[in-house]
Amino acid sequence: MHIEWIDAVVARGLSAAGCTLAAVDALAVTCRPGLIGSLLVGVSYAKGLALATGKPLVAVDHIRAHVYSPHMERDIGYPYIALLLSGGHTLVIDVQGLDRWEVLGATVDDACGEAFDKVAKHFDIGFPGGVAIQRLAERGDPEAYRFPVPSLRNARSRFDVSYSGLKTAVIHQRQQFRVARSGPERVADIAASFQKTAIDIVVNQAIAAARSRGRHRIVAAGGVAANRYLRHRLAAEPEFETFFPSLALCTDNAAMIAGLGYHVLHRDGPTELSFGAAARVAGFRRVS
Repeated sequence: MHIEWIDAVVARGLSAAGCTLAAVDALAVTCRPGLIGSLLVGVSYAKGLALATGKPLVAVDHIRAHVYSPHMERDIGYPYIALLLSGGHTLVIDVQGLDRWEVLGATVDDACGEAFDKVAKHFDIGFPGGVAIQRLAERGDPEAYRFPVPSLRNARSRFDVSYSGLKTAVIHQRQQFRVARSGPERVADIAASFQKTAIDIVVNQAIAAARSRGRHRIVAAGGVAANRYLRHRLAAEPEFETFFPSLALCTDNAAMIAGLGYHVLHRDGPTELSFGAAARVAGFRRVS
């Protein structure tokens, strides 16, 4: 389906932008990380366009593009701590420049967005899980359950996170964490309590990382950065200046790829067409 639709998607994008392919100066394409099939289709198509039109092509890391996305709307100074939250990744990063990164913490199992999706699927709340749980959580009590926070004594980094235990507690063991046992169990309370715990886990790690590095800015990006509780929780921290992309730039999108691609192209020039696609990037996830 990717192969069948990509031509129409590009044509629709150009039409929505009000320009033609001839008016485009350069091309940017996601090369990593992600689902390898879709990456290969995009990379192959972009290479074909570059060869056919003679336009320069730049390969872009989609995780780095997520972190760059708030810069498209705000002037954000370096350095800062970035919190990248998506269905596939949960990262706490010390960002010192456009390409100067140090990953301080990562997930050792499930990503934050992945946990939202799995909990939502179990309770038949809806998909995507983050949106569905957020909507239901607004009608629930976040203090109805006190779900456990992981203790990662053997983690590679003190800023690593884990969501497998929380997911198991919510799905299979929630009764032992229920505060008020009288009255019927409400799925809205489960959603609210899970959301609070899931977000607090990673926000607390980001705050600890910022304090340890002496950073005064925290940038949140990725699909879960659209979560209203996350935004409220970070904005309530008076010692930090916090930044978020607009909702349209939180989920995977072409604008952030083009935005970062512009800077990479001007700094490094076009990428050699021998580049390939990669499903994973070392250091972006602790699991092998």
